[in-house]
Amino acid sequence: MSEYLERAKEVRKLEEPHYNCCQGVLAAFAKECGISEEQAYALGAHFGGGMGRASACGAITGGLMVLGMLGHGDKKTLNEYYSILRANHQGCLDCADLLKINKEKGGNKKQHCDGMVFECVELVEKLSGLNAG
Repeated sequence: MSEYLERAKEVRKLEEPHYNCCQGVLAAFAKECGISEEQAYALGAHFGGGMGRASACGAITGGLMVLGMLGHGDKKTLNEYYSILRANHQGCLDCADLLKINKEKGGNKKQHCDGMVFECVELVEKLSGLNAG
C-alpha cells in the first residue's frame, strides 16, 4: 500500500477531527504538495458532501486540487481523471448521484465515501506518476 493511500486511510478513521472526503484526499498528499496537513484540512473544509450541497463529490474535487498543485492541470489529465471516474460510477461525479447509486445497491454511506477517497488517491497517484517508483 502506498504512503498516500495509507495516510488517507488513517485520516478517514479519525473521529476528531473529522476529515471530509476532500480533506481526506488533500491530507494524503499535503507533504507532496508543499502544504501542511492543517492547511489541507482548511482548504478542503467546504468541499465535503459535494460542497455541502450534494454537488461535485468532495473526493473527486480533492483529487483535482492535488493534481493541480502537483503541476498536472492540463486538459488531457483532467479528461482522463473524469473518464476513469465516470466509467467506474455509471457516469456520475456528483455526491447526490453517487450516494443514490450506493444506497440502491444497499451500500453503507461511510464505506462508500471512504472508497471514493481511496479511489481518488490511487487515481491521483497514477495520473501524476507518484506511484511509478
